[in-house]
Amino acid sequence: MHSLSRRLVPGAKAGFTCRPLAVPRSRASFSTSHTLCAQNQLFSPVRNLDQFHTYQLLSSSSRTPLITLWTTNWCSTCRVVTPLLVELIQSGVGEAEGGVGFCTVEYDAPDVMTAGLGLTYMINSIPTLLSFDAQEAQVETKVADGKKLSDRRFLEEWIRNEARRHGDRGGGGGPGGNPLKVFGALFGKS
Repeated sequence: MHSLSRRLVPGAKAGFTCRPLAVPRSRASFSTSHTLCAQNQLFSPVRNLDQFHTYQLLSSSSRTPLITLWTTNWCSTCRVVTPLLVELIQSGVGEAEGGVGFCTVEYDAPDVMTAGLGLTYMINSIPTLLSFDAQEAQVETKVADGKKLSDRRFLEEWIRNEARRHGDRGGGGGPGGNPLKVFGALFGKS
């Protein structure tokens, strides 16, 4: 009835497998390309509004969340957190859940300050970790606590949760979540 094929992204880590792709044999497919596993992407630091919007569009078009770390050049905590996040993302944390894009936003860059990006996204503490999914800021998962941002285990789990969004805008949650429970709770049913 269905054939299953497994595909790996070139350069994927050994032992890393993608979800099976079901292809019906009896019907013609509208798309000739198969969905591949998403790899994490690292972008250069944002210093102007055009770069920021470009990264948002690239992330949105690949249905991967864009994780941003808002920093300044005078922030000592940022010098600890940035390399830790880069290391985690380069090592593949979140790829099994769908992948993420990552960039730092230089909050004190003149063009970023002039554009008012920090005010737009309610950045009131440096460093701040903020995820964008389908170009929308996920303020409910924003992290500005320096201790949490320096905690490797916390960051690994946070990245995985954000990667689970896949452009669906909702909370990353865990596997097996039931959206009907949310709606049932809203309408008095459990």
